[in-house]
Amino acid sequence: MSAKRILFLGGSGVISSACVARAVEVGHDVTVLNRGGSSSLRPLPADVRQVVGDIRNPDSVREALGRGTADALEFDVVCEFLAFTPEHVRTDLELFEGRVGQYVFISSASAYQTPPSRLPVTESTPLVNPFWQYSRDKIACEDLLVAAVRERGFPATIVRPSHTYDRTLLPTLGHWTDIARMRAGKPVVVHGDGTSLWTITHHADFAVAFVGLLGNPMAVGDAFHITGDHAPTWNQIYGWLAEAAGVAQPELVHVASETIAAVHPEWGPGLLGDKAHSMVFDNAKVKALEPGFRTTITFDEGARQIIDFHDAHPELQRVDPAADAAFERILALPRA
Repeated sequence: MSAKRILFLGGSGVISSACVARAVEVGHDVTVLNRGGSSSLRPLPADVRQVVGDIRNPDSVREALGRGTADALEFDVVCEFLAFTPEHVRTDLELFEGRVGQYVFISSASAYQTPPSRLPVTESTPLVNPFWQYSRDKIACEDLLVAAVRERGFPATIVRPSHTYDRTLLPTLGHWTDIARMRAGKPVVVHGDGTSLWTITHHADFAVAFVGLLGNPMAVGDAFHITGDHAPTWNQIYGWLAEAAGVAQPELVHVASETIAAVHPEWGPGLLGDKAHSMVFDNAKVKALEPGFRTTITFDEGARQIIDFHDAHPELQRVDPAADAAFERILALPRA
């Protein structure tokens, strides 16, 4: 496939940073629009053009891209990583409709029916999540885009990631607080009985499939999830993190997700609306367009990357006092 001019709205996040790097690696002409600066954790590749603008301020985007000038930047593909509500998508339609050959919207696999009525989840699984407003907002964004595709031929591609991580991001409830508790010999709370299956995808693997969709006419007007095929249990996820952290026998205490959500409501939507249920995906659809996509980094290796990175950056080893206190309250509850 020939090189494309690609604009990333956002480019230093967990997922977008890997996608920017992959797009540069395969030879695309990449521009990143953000509010300025570059993440020290995920710096932009040297070959990336960076323009400064605030996607929440359409006029600043027009100015950043030089709209109405002889030097205006033009793109074949726009990748939107920063839209979370229908209003955000409406702004994008105003900015880019009629100006690009493909608009790629990052939705979420949490938009799928929760809990799923059957596994594996496919792209035809209904989109309905009664637990999490974030997911419902993503569904509303998709509805707006699907209407634009049907009514006006807007060239949208919808991508639904599931749990995608890099070396900076711990997937557990308490994040680094869980690792600190393990290393201190304290019990660690695991939701449910720890045996539900959770698809977890390294961002470098995700990027292979994502970039394979860019500029591909077969992807326009369609939706794909990109999740990888690696679905360990939560007990395995916590166990691999413990092993990487040098903890031979972590004390894992299993607690019902509903109980955890009742004690610490902040965790409720993401837990009950996503992580509490087994989620396994059929990736045949995206693999048909990007045959090179597969899981190359499983979480046993990913856990080592995460712990090694945090051990090399003590400033990231942040214990959350609120989370730690919530764990103590949960552990103090009577258990059968």
